[in-house]
Amino acid sequence: MYLTSRLPRLYVRTAQFLGTSTSRFKSNAPAVEERIEIPYRVQRSPTDILNALASTVGRDPTAPHYKYHDDPYLIPMSNVGKRTFAMSQEAGRKAAKYIRDEHRDVFMHQEAQPPIEAFAPKMIFTEDSEVNTDTLHLLIRNSQVTDAVFVYNLLKQKGVEISNDSKQEILELICFYNNEEPLPEELIEERWFKANADARERNRKTWKDDELAEQLFQELEPKTARSYAAIIRGMSKYFQAERAYALLQEATEKQFELDTQTFNAVISVSNFLKETADQRWELCRDLLQQMAHQQLRPNLGTLNAALEVVSTFGNFKLARSSALKVLAEFKQLGIEPSLGTYYYLLIIFCRDRAPVSHIIVDILHELKGREFTIQHPKDTFFFATAMDVCRNHLHDKTLARNVDELLHTGNNYDLIGDTYKEAVYYRHFFALLCQTEPIDEFMKVYDLLVPNVYIPEPGIMEEILKAVEMNGAVELMPRFWSDMVIFDHTNRESLLTRTLQILIDNPPNNDLPAHQSLPEQVGKIALDIYQKIADPEGRRPKDLQFSGKMIGDILALLVRSGNFEKANEVFTHIDKNQHRIPGTPSENCLQEYVNACIENKAPTQAIVCLQYAVENNMDAQPIAESINAGFTLNEVHLSKVKSLVGENLVGK
Repeated sequence: MYLTSRLPRLYVRTAQFLGTSTSRFKSNAPAVEERIEIPYRVQRSPTDILNALASTVGRDPTAPHYKYHDDPYLIPMSNVGKRTFAMSQEAGRKAAKYIRDEHRDVFMHQEAQPPIEAFAPKMIFTEDSEVNTDTLHLLIRNSQVTDAVFVYNLLKQKGVEISNDSKQEILELICFYNNEEPLPEELIEERWFKANADARERNRKTWKDDELAEQLFQELEPKTARSYAAIIRGMSKYFQAERAYALLQEATEKQFELDTQTFNAVISVSNFLKETADQRWELCRDLLQQMAHQQLRPNLGTLNAALEVVSTFGNFKLARSSALKVLAEFKQLGIEPSLGTYYYLLIIFCRDRAPVSHIIVDILHELKGREFTIQHPKDTFFFATAMDVCRNHLHDKTLARNVDELLHTGNNYDLIGDTYKEAVYYRHFFALLCQTEPIDEFMKVYDLLVPNVYIPEPGIMEEILKAVEMNGAVELMPRFWSDMVIFDHTNRESLLTRTLQILIDNPPNNDLPAHQSLPEQVGKIALDIYQKIADPEGRRPKDLQFSGKMIGDILALLVRSGNFEKANEVFTHIDKNQHRIPGTPSENCLQEYVNACIENKAPTQAIVCLQYAVENNMDAQPIAESINAGFTLNEVHLSKVKSLVGENLVGK
């Protein structure tokens, strides 16, 4: 303000100074008048400075999400832990709100000026409360559905006249939330999990019939296009499709001019009104023609609603041709598709039981290098679906890399959706890479994203172990076993079995520097698996138990690592619990144990192993020959061996 007021005087003085200082020089050049242009003020949002700072840093995949405390002991390292930590944090907020509302007399002071309404205790309304229409408007504006309904009924009981505008506002509120109290916006995690639960029930009607919304609609006289629009949109949102369509026809007959959003809502539920694909397509075309008759211009919501109907067609030929017709028609209208549009195209063209389609190649070519903002609720479904198509429909790692490049262009990562969709995206990405990339290239991605961005599920971890087995990269097993322990995957029998199989089939090569410490590490892995399953305190899952092959592999790995003491403990467990363990260890594992007994001069344990082989109808001849050749047996041991395999076999 001060600088602005001084600028004219500064300009005059500068001009005077320049005039006097140059008057002694004669020049034929015309005088040029200089002006100081003050730029217009640029409107900034409260977070523009933070966004500018964040753009200089970028995402750090090695750091935990900001919603977790940056402390090694408080950073969750499993998918269950991530959900538990996030929900616990929100549970703490809900507990604080509960205490604030229950003990409101303690929180009546106001620290901030102007006061922050969100920090004030919530108002409680009773039958004796003094309320008016202004109170009702405040509750509607704050989306407090339960209190708004209570105050509305209270005003009616007290005979207070309520205008049609107020009735219209509360009708819109109730239709939008289906007469249920919405979750607060700050409870992001709970809203995400609730949205995923609702998505699983999206084909079920949840509209509350014959309740306050329909009563309000009947009370509104005269009815307007706005009242019809509110009730139709609400019924469509909660899948009361038949009545929504009937009210749309009623409004059309009464010559009410409904808006585009109302038609979009009815078009999106057309698949609930008709059975066959042809009937649904005819109904969709009829609704679009009604919009044209009322001179309503369609928008992006209309395009996506039409494609949503097309995606429900069982006939893939009709679905593909109809989708292309819709896309061409809206392109002529100048309507730009969003990521949600391309999501519908993917689920229409790339079905499981349909011919292979490469439409994603054209889509990625169209979207390459572009940055998007959210325009439609289905925009957040695109990236997870695109990666699913790359993995399951085309099995193309190059396309998957292109999708990932598009995701990390600008702020497109904001459109990946909630934590569930992010996990689905990386699940497909990891599964495809570990099947198609060399193990070294895959490990670069693994090291970058695990565990802070993505934690592999047990199914993906098994795919990773298959890749390790195929590449013979046994040196990576200590790393993966450590991650499996952290990720709570050690209660999966399939993972334990495959881990042991990899370690058995790929013995360390001591000539390689990376394998020098591997035998000891392998022995620790085998012992860890044994202790987790044979837990004496009973903390293991009930469905996790030893099989003969599994415990035989553990025995062989302990022998190879030189831990003969623990190998004896494992074999003792095998011998004592052979009636509980399904199957038997392989003969090779028993042979390795006997060889270790010979090296450690333990004939008694070797003979017990021979007895186990005989009792379980295994080929005991190689074991007996090893014992006979490796030990100088005393009379007791020799008689025991003869009783087990016969004198002829011992004498060979």
